[in-house]
Amino acid sequence: MKRFLFTATLLAAATASALAFDRPGLKASGEYASGTLGTTTQPARAEPGSGSVYEVGKWPTYTAELAPGAGHDTVLGHCSMCHSVTYITMQPPLPAATWEMEVNKMIKTFGAPIDEATAKDIIAYLQAHYTPETRK
Repeated sequence: MKRFLFTATLLAAATASALAFDRPGLKASGEYASGTLGTTTQPARAEPGSGSVYEVGKWPTYTAELAPGAGHDTVLGHCSMCHSVTYITMQPPLPAATWEMEVNKMIKTFGAPIDEATAKDIIAYLQAHYTPETRK
């Protein structure tokens, strides 16, 4: 028991001397005074608010409209399972072959559950509305 008290006393003394070591701006462990430490200005410690609820501005609710036409519902239903259709409308007008590669990439690389017949319908829709020749 005496050995434990001796060890605890030494530990307390070492801790006190370590805390007494000159550390500019230190008020208490983990708490710094506002002002400068060297050349860096330290912000004052933030006080907690009155509650845990805070507000964020409204999120934009705009979703791009796809061009009307054959295949519209198929594209909307299948493509929006993974991403917004805004990804389609924000692309620059892509050549027809590129749209085919993009749809195949979604199926083969990203695992979109689209069968071959539906993929052809999606490709035809994209080529009919979002190529340099057809983009309005």
